[in-house]
Amino acid sequence: MGESELRVAHRSDAALDEPLWLRVTLILLAILLMAALVLLPLLVVMVEAFAQGLQAWWAAVDEPDARAAIALTLTVAAIAVPLNAVFGLATAWAVTKFEFRGKRLLLSLVDLPFAISPVVSGLVLVLLFGAHGWFGAWLQEHDIQILFATPGIVLATVFVTFPFVARELIPLMEAQGASEEEAALSLGASGWRTFFSVTLPNVKWGVLYGVLLCNARAMGEFGAVSVVSGHIIGLTTTLPLKVEILYHDNRSVAAFAVASLLALLALVTLAAKSLLEMRYSAELAATRSRP
Repeated sequence: MGESELRVAHRSDAALDEPLWLRVTLILLAILLMAALVLLPLLVVMVEAFAQGLQAWWAAVDEPDARAAIALTLTVAAIAVPLNAVFGLATAWAVTKFEFRGKRLLLSLVDLPFAISPVVSGLVLVLLFGAHGWFGAWLQEHDIQILFATPGIVLATVFVTFPFVARELIPLMEAQGASEEEAALSLGASGWRTFFSVTLPNVKWGVLYGVLLCNARAMGEFGAVSVVSGHIIGLTTTLPLKVEILYHDNRSVAAFAVASLLALLALVTLAAKSLLEMRYSAELAATRSRP
């Protein structure tokens, strides 16, 4: 190692060797910031939800409209999440395993929901499927209801949550490379056999991680769903919309009680995310170390 390289290494070590008081201060500031932005709102929701006792909380959650909102939220997530898992797998496989024209355009389309507001995506659906939209007349002729119904909510949720699985799998598949797939194909395996026997087992934890994040966003989506739902109580109100309606009706305890269900979902998501992240990071490190 030359003298110049030693100087560079010494400067790097010196830059990282910060005083103890500075490191402790930065760590405490980060902890306080996370507590103020994450833990404090969660604590406030839980305290307000149970302010009048468990019986009042259960009465708010057990209302027919609240049960309908829970059922609709679960239904939308049950449809949107598997669709996005399939789309994400297909997109990641196409982008990482093949070279074709339009690859950059496909990656840009995957990032599109991150780049625009969910409200704008909801308005796009209104322009397409509304009464005066591009397909509105045809839908009315055939008595097909998209907006202000479950299909519109599902479409809005699918669009908003589309990138999560794909963006989780693309870096993982790029790190793994295509050597194992090429070896399987050279041994006579078909494309589908290669995908299910080689590719999918290698990315299973990445798929679960992306599905987990996708599910949390699908159940908590508000902007796009609010535009296309019509706020029909008991029919097209998901849990976030139900919270808004209850709060505007000055039923704060009921609003916080329903919001506590979303907060509980957040806690479960964080716990599962941490467990999967530990397993996923270990598997990714093992994958990268393969020759």
